[in-house]
Amino acid sequence: VIDDSAVHMIRDNSKCILCRRCSAVCEKVQGIGVIGANMRGFATFIGSAFDMGLGETSCVSCGQCIAVCPTGALQEKSQVDEVLAAIADPQKHVIVQTAPAVRAALGEEFGYPIGTNVQGKMAAALRRIGFDKVFDTNFSADLTIMEEAHEFLDRVQNGGVLPLITSCSPGWIKYCEHYFPDMTENLSSCKSPQQMFGAVIKTYFAQKKGIAPENITCVSIMPCMSKKRELTLPGMDSAGTGQDIDYVLTTREICRLIKADHIDVSRLPECDFDDPLGEATGAGVIFGASGGVLEAALRTAYHTVTGENPEIGEQSPLKVLRQISSFKELEIDIKGVKLHCAALSSLGEARRLIQAMKRGECHYDFVEVMACPGGCINGGGQPIRPSFQNKPKDCADRDQCLRGYDARSAIRFSHENKAVQTLYDEYLEAPLSDRAHHLLHVEEY
Repeated sequence: VIDDSAVHMIRDNSKCILCRRCSAVCEKVQGIGVIGANMRGFATFIGSAFDMGLGETSCVSCGQCIAVCPTGALQEKSQVDEVLAAIADPQKHVIVQTAPAVRAALGEEFGYPIGTNVQGKMAAALRRIGFDKVFDTNFSADLTIMEEAHEFLDRVQNGGVLPLITSCSPGWIKYCEHYFPDMTENLSSCKSPQQMFGAVIKTYFAQKKGIAPENITCVSIMPCMSKKRELTLPGMDSAGTGQDIDYVLTTREICRLIKADHIDVSRLPECDFDDPLGEATGAGVIFGASGGVLEAALRTAYHTVTGENPEIGEQSPLKVLRQISSFKELEIDIKGVKLHCAALSSLGEARRLIQAMKRGECHYDFVEVMACPGGCINGGGQPIRPSFQNKPKDCADRDQCLRGYDARSAIRFSHENKAVQTLYDEYLEAPLSDRAHHLLHVEEY
């Protein structure tokens, strides 16, 4: 029986061998448990309660079940054909963006060691597939930081709801809506970098290039399964074209497309992203690793208050956020104000922290939550590793890829991204302006 009721994935139980890996990761790691063994004996099958379609349950679309399935019984709902049709349409200007974590994992499908940064070859491959423009989601990650850091400071200074909890992981957002609806006021109103990028492309970029927004097709390459659901949510249509992001392909899908086009990645020359939305900082790229969003936001928040950049080297208190751990916390002093912050990954960890906060056992001002263990580098759309390989090491290698990129970057602060500065000067005016709120924030969850 095939279940295609969910927007992000397909279940084909004819391929299921009842290994129960999917139900284990759903319940034990993510703390959700929407799938499990139904019936008994020879009649046993994996499914949802009352044999409901997955789209009718409280599944958060994280895709971790797909990442552990050994037979392909679970797979993403592909949009490759729709993307190829858009590329073949001469009326369409097809733009692609690639998430920070994709460059750290895509090379694995082409024989590169785990954690190899294939950013240049990835951009070259996307151009050969036929995309008109190739951009980096790191740009809109920097944009997200500008909005989120200012939102955080506004809440701290004006008695807003705290802790502020990050909103860039759509799997976490849905989880919060289902299981902790009383906490939705704590969520940042910022859209994710994916959706901010789509909003900017179909407004600012469209005007700058003289292209009708309805003739732009915006495609995302993401490590995340929940991004396929996110683009359909209310409020994700800033330009009035129906959707700011038209299609989402996972890292696995774009790898299959590159192979289908017989593109030899190893022989491609290194290629840069396009302008004017191609510039990014080291702060933007660490969005793909657990702790990266919090660190990037604190870098800019510190500068906004003090006028100086914080220490981010080996002596920095932010260094703790670079450890490989499902839970990290720190205290940072910004001009005499001590802020308690935490970064966690996996929804099971999120449940434990929120319950502890509700019991009054801990207090935080700023919390980063990523739905997938380790963050986006280990997202449900990333290349699937054989079970005999060391999963924690895979995660660490991908994490180090992004951290190394940040350490080598000439610019490591989102507020120093000149392309973002130009966007504010020419179009958005300032963080949290009326136009910025309209394009880059949601009204409510």
